[in-house]
Amino acid sequence: MAAKNEGLNSTVRWTIASLSLSMLLSSLGTSIANVGLPTLAHSFNASFQQVQWVVLAYLLAITTLIVSVGRFGDMIGRRRLLLVGITLFTLASVLCAVAPTLWLLIAARAVQGFGAAIMMALTMAFVGEAVPKEKIGSAMGLLGTMSAVGTALGPSLGGVMIGGFGWRSIFFINLPLGLLTLVLAYRFLPVDRPASNTNRARFDHLGTILLALTLAAYALAMTIGRGNFGAINAALLFAALVGLGLFVFAEMRAKSPLIRMAMFRNSLLSGGFAMSTLVTAVVMATLVVGPFYLSGALGLDAAHVGLVMSSGPIVAALTGVPAGRVVDRFGAHSMSIAGLVGMLVGSSILPMLPTSFGIPGYIVPLVVITAGYALFQAANNTAVMTNIQADQRGVISGMLNLSRNLGLITGASLMGAVFAIGSATSNMMTASPDAVASGMRMTFTVAAVLIVIALYIAYLSHSLAPSDCDCASQTK
Repeated sequence: MAAKNEGLNSTVRWTIASLSLSMLLSSLGTSIANVGLPTLAHSFNASFQQVQWVVLAYLLAITTLIVSVGRFGDMIGRRRLLLVGITLFTLASVLCAVAPTLWLLIAARAVQGFGAAIMMALTMAFVGEAVPKEKIGSAMGLLGTMSAVGTALGPSLGGVMIGGFGWRSIFFINLPLGLLTLVLAYRFLPVDRPASNTNRARFDHLGTILLALTLAAYALAMTIGRGNFGAINAALLFAALVGLGLFVFAEMRAKSPLIRMAMFRNSLLSGGFAMSTLVTAVVMATLVVGPFYLSGALGLDAAHVGLVMSSGPIVAALTGVPAGRVVDRFGAHSMSIAGLVGMLVGSSILPMLPTSFGIPGYIVPLVVITAGYALFQAANNTAVMTNIQADQRGVISGMLNLSRNLGLITGASLMGAVFAIGSATSNMMTASPDAVASGMRMTFTVAAVLIVIALYIAYLSHSLAPSDCDCASQTK
């Protein structure tokens, strides 16, 4: 019996290893390309606006498809689809590396983003299936750690590889990592349970198309124009609102909808999605505002700015696994509150500290915010994914990832706009140190308000939870 349990534990560990590598690759694919944009602009003799599509194509593919591929995995089998996603990501990485033109590179990045969407959507879904319930928090914390490691490792690894081997190497690096992930996933992921013919035959094509177009319109509205919200942005945002209305109408009439509207009646699910969007928008503020504040108000050079900025992802990487264990021990709801309180403390302290505190006056609140975020994410993911119906794990995992992506996109646009308003200048490169510091204070004051809203949602969703049925029944 002991040998059997040891074998089972070994299988679970290797399963988690394959899922962790999937999360690492997909997050690395986002961050590693950013550092290569100047080199790509020079290599292809292209403008910065053109090479930005190397990043944007990847982000758009993930945002528009992540819910759909989660639902598709629920229907045809998550193991089968995840293997396809890892293969697609790996092959697309090779196509990126050998692309002879910028537009072929952008097309390959979109395909790579499709594979990453599958990997992101299904990794958390597999945790609920392959990991014992009492260890789900630890597994979620590990996945959060790998995501943070990928985000933190991307710029430094990309810079080293571009300097030593050229820009194509930042995509070739995914080949050995992708093959290793594929072998582990094929060997250790649990075999798909057979699905009924009825479920196999039904896929919400109309809902999938409407959601993809709606999310694409919203993502473009929030990202194009480099922060200038013009007529094109307004038109895209209006199209997204119309698309959302059409999508909800179509889902309410569909026999087998992509997203069951009834799931939003469950306070734990809807609250979890909303809180995830809000807190991710706050984290994005540190990435958007941080470089301007450190260089403009504190006078740091680019190397020191990068060093200070890396402290956030490093803290997230170090606290992810311990945060998951704490969630397993003390419960998801109380640790969600604790994480949000930590983020509120950090977001409140940062605007109050004068610039005379220097680098420590920025790093200490940033560490508090990031550690709180790691704890919240582990707790929130555990709360959402623990008690849901088995055939809905993929789509709900996709919704969780979508909420984070929407938080990143909205946070970059919203917090950037708040920072510009607070600085009272249209050109951040020529703004005075006092103006930059004023913009930072306004930005994190707004961030603190967003965390207060998230805390209220946490209280409300938990207080309404006893009147709900369990999550499984709410997603039927």
